[in-house]
Amino acid sequence: MNKQTLSVVISAFNEEKKIEECLKSIQDLASEVIVVDNSSTDKTTQIVKKYTSKIFKRENNLMLNINKNYGFSKATSDWILSLDADERVTEELSDEIRALLQSEVSEIDGYYMPRKNIIFGKWISHTGWYPDHQLRLFRKGKGKFPEKNVHEMLVVEGRVEYLKHPILHYNYETVSQFLRKHTIIYAPNEAEDRLRKGYNFHYFDSVRFPAKEFMSRFFAREGYKDGVHGLVLSILLAFYHFIIFCYLWEKFNFEDKTNGSFLKDTEKEFNKVGKEMKYWFLTSLYKNTNDTVEKLFIKLKRRL
Repeated sequence: MNKQTLSVVISAFNEEKKIEECLKSIQDLASEVIVVDNSSTDKTTQIVKKYTSKIFKRENNLMLNINKNYGFSKATSDWILSLDADERVTEELSDEIRALLQSEVSEIDGYYMPRKNIIFGKWISHTGWYPDHQLRLFRKGKGKFPEKNVHEMLVVEGRVEYLKHPILHYNYETVSQFLRKHTIIYAPNEAEDRLRKGYNFHYFDSVRFPAKEFMSRFFAREGYKDGVHGLVLSILLAFYHFIIFCYLWEKFNFEDKTNGSFLKDTEKEFNKVGKEMKYWFLTSLYKNTNDTVEKLFIKLKRRL
């Protein structure tokens, strides 16, 4: 059987610091490289020209999925791998994809791959950031990004499977970068998406949204195993969900339907969160100790 070909499609905006390492990581794998330049004003284009002539300049639009789909339409290979400029294909993943292209996989149309997120200089192996499977490799004509919400993932028509080896994602490097993306770009989009799905407003969500997210990240997804990074990221993501609530509140014209029991009701809500937090702390402590006596002590405290 003839080896199948691969197009790598990258959408980028002002990525002069990162895009070269991305391009280097796929230069021995890709049959063609397509870069959609979202009107960069730095040296992104000059760097890209060293690796490919297939550069398409597009308007810089917050809904980047539109430009990614445009890049897919320009691909000519059998398969397409969608990458961001801050991602790298590891040697192990490159070998795995290369083997796939040389084999008969006619019944499969797409592949998920795990992704290692490097945030604030550290690989975040918990906190909901790993394995962070991404559907990025797909047969030409079978995959497309939805264009309604900035967070929507690639959709593939047909059967999909999972690859073993990861891509590397050099994600947030600074706190300001994290806050800008989450508060200015992601939060309003998430609020609009919830409204489309029929969200019913309640002011208690100002407490419930961030509390639920923190407990999900720090406890359920074991963010505590990522140390200070896990704690800080769990708090930052809780704040992000508070901002989502604020955008929703704005959409409901800053509704303020409270009564004389507002303070007592709010106290009950915070007490409920406190009880849940205590339960999660004790459950996590119980799970992470091998001392029989300590386990018994924690079990007794959890019943109180």
